[in-house]
Amino acid sequence: MNNRYSGKIRKVMTFALAASLTVGLLAGCSSAGKVKDSKEEKVLRIGMLYGSNDDSWFRQQYTDIYEFNNNVRIEIVPAVDQSEFRYRDYSNNEQYVEPDYFEGMKKLMTGNNPVDIIIADTGTLKRLAEENLLKPLDPMIQEDKFDTSDIVPVVIDTLKDIGGDNKLYGLSPTFSSSALFYNKKVFADAGIEPPTDGMTWDEVFDKARMVSKGEGKDRVFGFSFNRYLGSDPYWDMHSYVTPLELRVYDEKAELMTVNSPQWQKVWDTISKLAKDKTIPSSANMNMEEYYSEDNYSPINGDLFLSGKLAMMISDGYYINEIVEANNNADKIKNYSPVDWDIVTMPVHPEKPGIGSNIWIGNTFSINSAAPNAETAWDFIKFVNGEDFAKLRSRSNSYEMVSRKSFITPKAGQSYNIDAFYQLKPVPPASAAEEKLARDIPGLYNITNSGRPHFQEVLEDKKSVAEALKEWEEKGNKMLLELKKNPKAQFNEDGSVFEMH
Repeated sequence: MNNRYSGKIRKVMTFALAASLTVGLLAGCSSAGKVKDSKEEKVLRIGMLYGSNDDSWFRQQYTDIYEFNNNVRIEIVPAVDQSEFRYRDYSNNEQYVEPDYFEGMKKLMTGNNPVDIIIADTGTLKRLAEENLLKPLDPMIQEDKFDTSDIVPVVIDTLKDIGGDNKLYGLSPTFSSSALFYNKKVFADAGIEPPTDGMTWDEVFDKARMVSKGEGKDRVFGFSFNRYLGSDPYWDMHSYVTPLELRVYDEKAELMTVNSPQWQKVWDTISKLAKDKTIPSSANMNMEEYYSEDNYSPINGDLFLSGKLAMMISDGYYINEIVEANNNADKIKNYSPVDWDIVTMPVHPEKPGIGSNIWIGNTFSINSAAPNAETAWDFIKFVNGEDFAKLRSRSNSYEMVSRKSFITPKAGQSYNIDAFYQLKPVPPASAAEEKLARDIPGLYNITNSGRPHFQEVLEDKKSVAEALKEWEEKGNKMLLELKKNPKAQFNEDGSVFEMH
């Protein structure tokens, strides 16, 4: 499973109750033949990248209904048992070593009792496909006439791209996406046309400058990378940088690559937006004005609901919060319901059709050495089929179902829901990049170390060119240290972190 989901999935309401109420809907839908009619119980083994003895969440989400309606017993096997970290001896101050999840999964797939199905993120799916460890699903899809035409392009096209040969090595019943939310009233009051689908980042920033107005706590910012007070532009610009696939250091982690025209354009763009107060930051906002007792409100920390943002980026789940606030408007001091809509995430002209903050959910694949490939395919059809999508679409979660027919506006609202599935996600990191990050964990500190230099730009202490040059020099020293000691960790100033 993708680690980026780890914080979100625990917030998703399990639908065990829904399952019990809708058995009639799903009974018999998973198998039209052999699996359902089999008198002999089949055992289906599912391999996951990580887990523990408590697999109740996954079972409630995916397997309970299938087992109830089929003579199949499902075993869930993690490549890495996370419970071991709880009992590890940390008293000797040994540095944590990231387990190799991929190698662990390969052992599950090639051992004496191989798993049938693999649940993984798109990066792992790509590596497994490249090593010919997965069965292509296309022949089974064609033989069973399994309909994939209703699966949104953001999912199906991304999965076809992963293997490099336009074949499907996995399917995913869900995805997570973001969009550009905008306040209709702010644009109407300014006499400016609101944003539209397919706009570039520069076009969005131009509109943001035109609608920014006011001072102090009355300031309305034209744009923000999120809805929160006290934003940090250095980290916020991740959404802007990620689709460009700019590197902080080279592929061998030997030399910094930030002192370049591309990075200079990024820093020039974002720092100017912050200094002009087009985007909020802790440097251009007085937190006390927002958090004073006189101004207290349950929506104070949300700039969009507070009417202080013309545009901002958020995911589909945020719609629930807007609806809740609007429904309780009479209970919130000085609050007027927000009139809003969404459009697609901005894109870069050099990376058309690629959006940030978009992820494919868990992918379901079949081990090329699966002992029970037929049952594995039957289960994959079930979790990616129409009936499952209909049931899953009722959950008010962070994820959306992959089938377009069941992606509908929430809570009776009317908005441009197509914006969530028009763009494709950034391609997954290469195996070499993942190995570098795992083998040299201190590389993350190099990314962190750029923040004080960007801060100096915001405070007009350094030019962008000077700041990037200094970051390059500091980063090169850190890379040199990592070459001598791959497990070294660093402070933000680039000095080696000493464990005591």
